[in-house]
Order: sequence, then C-alpha cells, then structure tokens
Amino acid sequence: MYLAKIIITLRKSILDPQGKAVHHALESLGMKSVEELRIGKFVEMKIDTPSKEEAEHITGEACKKLLANPVMEDFSFSLEKIPTG
Repeated sequence: MYLAKIIITLRKSILDPQGKAVHHALESLGMKSVEELRIGKFVEMKIDTPSKEEAEHITGEACKKLLANPVMEDFSFSLEKIPTG
C-alpha cells in the first residue's frame, strides 16, 4: 500500500484572486514581508497496490482525469510505502 501526497497549484499565468485576498489580509495584519502568496490544494490518497509503478500510474491518472484541471493547474506528487501487517 502507498500513500500519495499530491500538490495542485494554479499555473503561474493564471490569476489567483483567493491568493491575492489572503496576501492583502496578511499585509493588513502587519505581515509586510510576505511578497507573494498563491493558494493551491493538497490531497492525500491511499492506494492498495504492491507496486510503486502502479501507484505512480494510478496517482498520475487521478490527477490528470479528475483532481487537477489541466488547463489551469499543475500537479506534483510523492509516494510513501505504508507498512502493512
């Protein structure tokens, strides 16, 4: 079994109004040193397969087909083997 940790972010060319709003809020709280802020998504997914290659394939397909919007978002992920027993 594997644990996929997926990070989904807006592409740099896409405006991030939520990130701008949070950035502005932080500035109004006195955190003037924050230069830029962008909001993304973090997803954890457990995959019951003995093969790391299969877990990579499943994770990539889940991201491409459902979790990330390929027009606006990029994704990256890491896999951790979960001990079973």
